[in-house]
Amino acid sequence: MTKRTMGTKLPRKLEQKMQIVGEQIRLARLRRNLSIAQIAERATCSPLTISRIEKGVPTVAIGIYLRVLYALQLDDDILLLAKEDTMGKALQDLGLKKRERASKKK
Repeated sequence: MTKRTMGTKLPRKLEQKMQIVGEQIRLARLRRNLSIAQIAERATCSPLTISRIEKGVPTVAIGIYLRVLYALQLDDDILLLAKEDTMGKALQDLGLKKRERASKKK
């Protein structure tokens, strides 16, 4: 019996974004003149995993991404994810009821 998991297939738009993130990580590594092996050692993972990140493979765990960003001294960038939730804020504002005050009695 095989183990069933959620598919690793992402919508095309997300695949493209994963590839862009991988390319950005690769460029950051190259700007620092670091090899895949050096980043792998610093991030305590295999060189194959670093290669998979740089290719945008969607099965790499987010914890590994965090360790790689830390190895590149880019770990604060993770705080930019979902920072501006304009849609969520707009939906929240629509759901807020305007409070009405009772009239002042004299």
